[in-house]
Amino acid sequence: MGSDHYFSSTPSGPEVRRPLRVSLNGAERTLQSAGGIFSPDGIDKGTAVLLEEVPAPPATGNLLDIGCGWGPIALTLALKSPAARVYAVDVNERSLGLTRDNAAALGCENIIAALPADVDPELRFDTIWSNPPIRIGKDELHALLLLWLPRLAPGGTAWLVVQKNLGSDSLQRWLAETLPAGFAVSRHSTAKSFRVLKVERSA
Repeated sequence: MGSDHYFSSTPSGPEVRRPLRVSLNGAERTLQSAGGIFSPDGIDKGTAVLLEEVPAPPATGNLLDIGCGWGPIALTLALKSPAARVYAVDVNERSLGLTRDNAAALGCENIIAALPADVDPELRFDTIWSNPPIRIGKDELHALLLLWLPRLAPGGTAWLVVQKNLGSDSLQRWLAETLPAGFAVSRHSTAKSFRVLKVERSA
């Protein structure tokens, strides 16, 4: 992959910000985007399916967005659950900067945008929402999911959106076989060529 791909830590080329008009949590929002991040021109189809299909997040506690990009999932979590703490993680520094600034623009003071290594490993999450970066490769994807999914709090739930032709069913099987005892994996829904997978940790 080129160094300017969205999962590079420091995209090549200057950061040129541009306005982004999107609908989040039922209202039109004016935010910022830039090149060198995931889906810079709007909400991608997978993320849109996730936001449409999953139930409302917990009102309080720790919520997580894995691979935040410019912030559509984290911002939605923060808008829906203003009393919760929303962690937006990404390896791309440009994405983190955009998420922080977009959160500030919406008055979402409950978002913490951080590199994965900067999140306390003892922290547990009541829900995880993610459109995981399938194209980083199977080994890297598996390592990413095994880093975060075991951090679900007891009784917590993760929601992952994966395109069917990019291996959603095989990923579901792998998760079911690999996650430790106490985790259950199921298919929540199918919409527009995407699956929404549900990972639950027993209470």
